[in-house]
Amino acid sequence: MTPAISLNVRDVEREELEVDVLLVGAGPAALSCAIQLKRRLKELGLDKSILVLEKAEEVGYHTLSGAVMDPRGMAELFPDWKERGCPTEAEVGFDCVDLLRKNGKKLRFQGAFVPPPLRNHGNHIVSLYKVVRWMKDEAEKLGVDVYPGFAAAEVLYDEAGKRVLGVQTRDAGVGKGGVQKGTYQPGMNIKAAVTVFAEGTRGHLAKQHIARLGLDAERNPQIYETGIKEVWEIPEARGKELLGSVIHTLGEPLGTGGYGGGWIYGLAGSRLSIGYVVGLDHPDPGLDPHALFVRWKQHPALQELLAGGKALRYGAKTIPGGGYWSMPKLYGDGYVLVGDTAGFVNMSRLKGIHLAIKSGLLAADALADALAKGDTSATALAGYATRFEASWAKQELWGVRNFRAAFSNGWWTGFLDAGIQQVTKGRGLLVRRRTGADHEHRARLSELGGRSRMTKPTFNDRDALDKLTDVYLSGAVHEEDQPAHLVISDPDLCATRCTAEFGNPCQHFCPAAVYEWTPGAQKPQINFSNCVHCKTCDIADPYQVIEWVVPEGGGGPKYIDM
Repeated sequence: MTPAISLNVRDVEREELEVDVLLVGAGPAALSCAIQLKRRLKELGLDKSILVLEKAEEVGYHTLSGAVMDPRGMAELFPDWKERGCPTEAEVGFDCVDLLRKNGKKLRFQGAFVPPPLRNHGNHIVSLYKVVRWMKDEAEKLGVDVYPGFAAAEVLYDEAGKRVLGVQTRDAGVGKGGVQKGTYQPGMNIKAAVTVFAEGTRGHLAKQHIARLGLDAERNPQIYETGIKEVWEIPEARGKELLGSVIHTLGEPLGTGGYGGGWIYGLAGSRLSIGYVVGLDHPDPGLDPHALFVRWKQHPALQELLAGGKALRYGAKTIPGGGYWSMPKLYGDGYVLVGDTAGFVNMSRLKGIHLAIKSGLLAADALADALAKGDTSATALAGYATRFEASWAKQELWGVRNFRAAFSNGWWTGFLDAGIQQVTKGRGLLVRRRTGADHEHRARLSELGGRSRMTKPTFNDRDALDKLTDVYLSGAVHEEDQPAHLVISDPDLCATRCTAEFGNPCQHFCPAAVYEWTPGAQKPQINFSNCVHCKTCDIADPYQVIEWVVPEGGGGPKYIDM
């Protein structure tokens, strides 16, 4: 069980706010849930208060995706979503898969040769930042309260420690040494009949809550990928040509050494969304997703697309790709889990927005029934899981239930199994594939001949930006005088066993240069102000001694237009 980490001062008098429904996080899952719930409650003649808390300074600042949106979920939420003005960049008009080769050339597959999961005609390229801000406005029109800048620090439980009563927000105005500054303001206790955990990937509260109540018992550990993204401005003529294009890439620079690949999406305004995703179950302790992203951009196929352009924005996030077998129990006494928090992602399609929205809709219908009865116990909220099992979301995730786990046994195993899954309705070679947590796949340096096999790129100030330059483009800002929100529970282990066995992989896998090692150091220097809230460190640390906790509300990246 993950130990609870206290972020707040104890024995302080705190204000208390009571609402009927509390949603933690303001992504597509939470906002769709809030919108649908408000509508359902109105139909039932019930006047209930709904509050959405968001840790970012503004809604959308911490929301990051590629992103190509399957409109199925949005069309259920708003059948007239286009007429209402839901922002999109372009409808997909062209898609293909490029195999990038070591000789600098590419082999293109298009039309009937594009694997079915990667066919995107009818989908829409979007900025998820813009989409969730639009959804926030729609929620507020219905009377939903949305409070950005409030980081939920701890879950409040009843005396038995099982029923969720709400959350406590993080104290503000605490200095690096834990001393209260003149600006100190204690966090608030927000109580609710039901709490919706919608924190996104590897949420701080959800991680501890799932472990505390064993919600992942008999499930596969969640498998994660780290995605690195930049938005580029390119010459106008090329931008017009690529508008509405969806290009996925396989091959270099990762090859068959691990799970991953790239994307290029044509945006409005002569811009490209480009990114690279790599599985964190990669065995090499020198795994560096950012370095792979840069090397990918240095392939001639990418150089041709980026020539004459410049990077505008940068971001990174982890993706819960384990699928159906990795999803925790979705409900309990006084709570439900939705969206990325609950693993609603189809990794074979590299899509989750439509599933996140659908999870919010399913949860909202169950919550409405429970609130109408005045009962938010686990028994009353079980309707959420029942609805999911009968939904197209379950059908979609069941159809790829063994997809990602197959790649944990090697690229060729995954490639073969993925093909067989296409004709066995998602089964593949095994009825149910088992896998370990990502960090359990990490090889020791001694198993690799004493050194990592990962190659670092050569950086420049044009198309191969280093981590610090990219962090600047992310807009990441944190109050410097506060306790670090990246907590290492055993720093001595870092300087001894981790140095000898793994070569301190935190300095490699973090895409924001948060962890810095100098020769002879006894612990890493933690540059927490660089953090882009991707959670890679919390997942990939081989000893699981790094804990990502929430900083003061408002801190973090600003993924504007991302």
